[in-house]
Order: sequence, then C-alpha cells, then structure tokens
Amino acid sequence: MIQLEILTPDSKVFSGEATGVNLPGSAGAFEVLTNHAAIISTLDKGKVVVRQAGGKEETFVIDGGLVEVLHNKVIVLAESIIA
Repeated sequence: MIQLEILTPDSKVFSGEATGVNLPGSAGAFEVLTNHAAIISTLDKGKVVVRQAGGKEETFVIDGGLVEVLHNKVIVLAESIIA
C-alpha cells in the first residue's frame, strides 16, 4: 500500500491509502505502485486515477502540477482540479 495525498493550493482533495496511482507525467503517463523508486516529476493536464483496496477507483482531472514519491508516500501538488 502507498499513502497518497492530492493537494491544490486551496484544499486537500484526497488523503488515504492506495494500491496504485496513474499519473499524467510531462514525459508520458506512468504508474506508481508499492515500493516504487523515489521520483519527483512534473505533471501535465490529465487524469489521476487512484486504485484502492477492493478494486475501487477514483479519478481526478488535474490542470498540471508536481508529484513526489518517496518511501511509499506519494504527494501530488496539483495546480487545480477540473470539475
């Protein structure tokens, strides 16, 4: 499991455990799973898909941002969430 937080300048959009997260990286989409290597990456506009235990998925559309992955903790700093 990874600990995931999705933040915007205005609010905390998501905080909880996930089995994986798909991200719209600037150099192409990528997936973060448990024990992923440490990484910092810029994000383009696109979908962040959060997979939780039991197969539940949540999707957030972001307008770009940054992601940091370190020791099974993922922090997504999104410019904004598009409704």
